[in-house]
Amino acid sequence: MYYELINDLVTLVKQYEEGAGAADVKSFNTWLSLQLGSKTIDAHSEPEWSGKASGRSADSVINTSLVHLYRYAKSHAKTAIIESSFSTPDDFIYLINLVSLGSMTKTALIKLNVHEKSAGMQIVNRLINNGLVEQEAMENDKRNRMIHITANGRQLLNERMHEIRKASSRVTEPLNIQEKMDLIRLFSKLEDFHASKSKTELQTNI
Repeated sequence: MYYELINDLVTLVKQYEEGAGAADVKSFNTWLSLQLGSKTIDAHSEPEWSGKASGRSADSVINTSLVHLYRYAKSHAKTAIIESSFSTPDDFIYLINLVSLGSMTKTALIKLNVHEKSAGMQIVNRLINNGLVEQEAMENDKRNRMIHITANGRQLLNERMHEIRKASSRVTEPLNIQEKMDLIRLFSKLEDFHASKSKTELQTNI
């Protein structure tokens, strides 16, 4: 009878807990009111933005915001590597990919980070020279190399992870957990589209 309601409440409590909310009914009720209030906003209503009255498009606003957010994120990331052996934020991003996804070819690692080959090779070579990753020749493809993170690379990454996480949280700081989930879905949709389009264009040019 009330099973669906109970399931919905359990889901909301989990979301509230992930947001590090206080463990009392009053705080949960305040949070729930804000959540439910945000759902009443007309899904088809448009936000205001600078230049809208003079014809500036939503596409223009989104593209500009993405560029600005990238610069903010890059600035925060730089603070995470101050007084460390990392030269750029790309260094630790490559290492995080290797830890999360395992060893991979040099080509795959560069493509994963959406870098041009020349820029990606500079990053990989820098990591190799600093002893943070190592490369291994592939028997079936002598032109490519498998990249592995070294013990030194893991140690350096672990030493800086607290600062890296702090930098990441600063970028999304004003968003609640539901807004973060919504943003992940939207960004994933955009990334999947462009990754698929890029792959199709590459195959067409071969």
